[in-house]
Amino acid sequence: MICLKKANPEDLEKEWLFVREMPENENGLTNAWHGVSREDFENEALPSMLKFAEGRELPEGYVPETFFFLWRDDEIVGQFRIRHYLCESLRTGAGHIGYFIAKPFRGQGMGTEGLRLTLEEAHSIVPEEEIYLRVNLDNPASLHVMLNNGGRVVSQDEAHYFVRIPNPGKGR
Repeated sequence: MICLKKANPEDLEKEWLFVREMPENENGLTNAWHGVSREDFENEALPSMLKFAEGRELPEGYVPETFFFLWRDDEIVGQFRIRHYLCESLRTGAGHIGYFIAKPFRGQGMGTEGLRLTLEEAHSIVPEEEIYLRVNLDNPASLHVMLNNGGRVVSQDEAHYFVRIPNPGKGR
């Protein structure tokens, strides 16, 4: 069974193992806690994730951001993040949602299902009429994940596609 769960202390051990192995930066999704020790994950990383979701102790220029893990049965296969609203840098940058699927699980529909579940969560969090996403031009698999979830490419620059997905019931 595939499900999406918010970062939480009850799943600390598996969350730590997953986050520790995520690259520092892959396809634009950054991970400040790559290689983190268990102690630092428990005392710094996870508490930061939980505070960020509540909008507390945010770094300058950040907006509240909820961290989710995508689970297949009892194994974490991905991480998804929802930025609660857009500031100017997000409006022209990374957008509302960022995600990562671990390499062994790519090409199995995990990204598509994970984004579908994340969009369900985003509908109750994000106030804007559309969910903004950005994807590197050299990442067609991720673009297909977005298009499979109702996305449409609205523009591109030299490195990225900018994708919008309707946010039902917002601004209408």
